[in-house]
Amino acid sequence: MSQVVWNSQSKDSFDRNWNDFLLNFGLGDNKWLSDLYEDRSLIQFVKQYDNCLGSREQAERESDAADFHTVIPCATKSCIEAQFQDAYTHAKFREVQAQFRGKANCITRLKNSALGYSVYEVGEQVSSSIFNKFVVTYDSVAAEVKCHCLLFESRGILCRHALSVLSFEQVSQVSPRYILERWSKKVKRRHTHIKSSHDEPLMEPRSKRFDQLVFRSQNICEFASESEELTAILHRAYDNVMAEMEALKAKRKGTSSLSHEDANLESVNELQSPPRIRTRGRPKNRLGSKLEKQIANATKKKKTKVLSEVKVMFFKFVAIEFIFLVNSLGNVCMLYFR
Repeated sequence: MSQVVWNSQSKDSFDRNWNDFLLNFGLGDNKWLSDLYEDRSLIQFVKQYDNCLGSREQAERESDAADFHTVIPCATKSCIEAQFQDAYTHAKFREVQAQFRGKANCITRLKNSALGYSVYEVGEQVSSSIFNKFVVTYDSVAAEVKCHCLLFESRGILCRHALSVLSFEQVSQVSPRYILERWSKKVKRRHTHIKSSHDEPLMEPRSKRFDQLVFRSQNICEFASESEELTAILHRAYDNVMAEMEALKAKRKGTSSLSHEDANLESVNELQSPPRIRTRGRPKNRLGSKLEKQIANATKKKKTKVLSEVKVMFFKFVAIEFIFLVNSLGNVCMLYFR
């Protein structure tokens, strides 16, 4: 059922897949599924989806925490694997790591080479006597590797055949083009403005401002799209406004205190303890020693509380981006049920 809902590309394909699903599992007389199909706007479905959204948001928050505070050991001694280990989230690095393990089953042979452009034949052993052959090209000048299995083009990770060629060429670092930002654990996620019952109250003022800006921008864009001249005027205005806003944000970032919108782990590390103030009196007597301990403990607790609050706020902020993807998929799902 999950495959039918999420992997159908159109309304017609959904209907066909739904009917096949009922037929294959003998569910044609199932009243609940019949009612679900007939009434595609069930409140119960919306509530269940919202609960699913909340659980996925929590899972994403926990996953982000693990990415920042734990490390998955490399399976090989490859410097390239260490490069992906440092850049990618745990989930994506496990996919990359599987390709490094598969490289052990590959035999690389150079077919021809000229002016830094080499063509390799990589044989992958899939059984005791069967080898699949793949053609891999490597351009040492452009630092570009391509395999006709097209794993990178389809899934965004280098295949074991390409990794085998890079190892043969003694390449220690891959080009940045093969490290995609969308899977980086260090990517700066933007705030999503898609509303959900799980949104934090802290985000509500920003969402309201966003709605107001969208409403006004839509009217301006409709007016400007009437001609090329008006469109050019609006583009210039956008450029000027963006430059002014970036300058103001940079100025405030250097003088203002840490806010929930700019909170990150690097900022947390900059927090300092309050300066110690020498008190009057005899510093070595029992009363003074006890007082110093109380002040130190209070300072430590306050700093720990601030660090905890900022870290929790950061993890909530990072998880917001995931909601955008889930909401988009939810909209597609609701379209199929409409």
